[in-house]
Amino acid sequence: MDIGVQLVALADPTRRSIYELIRGAPSSVRELTDDLPISQPAVSQHLKVLRAAGLVTSTPDGARQIYSVDPAGVAQLRAWIDELWDDVLDNFTDAAREEHDQ
Repeated sequence: MDIGVQLVALADPTRRSIYELIRGAPSSVRELTDDLPISQPAVSQHLKVLRAAGLVTSTPDGARQIYSVDPAGVAQLRAWIDELWDDVLDNFTDAAREEHDQ
């Protein structure tokens, strides 16, 4: 599983802020712009990156788009983190057994 695009997307502090706002409540570009110290075109560009990374989706609502968290993208990121954590726990268990056997 290649989650590099997701990690790069979330590495930017502004995109993380946008993602957190959307995580709290689905929002339009205008609503996000009202909550952030950046321009509407900048918000749109950041949303484009988050969509390309599979972290957010958009749904038409009249003339605007409502952005929300994409559960599939989040599940992929979570699965990767869980795999890392499993590896860490396995390595810890192996090290503890080796120390106990000495």
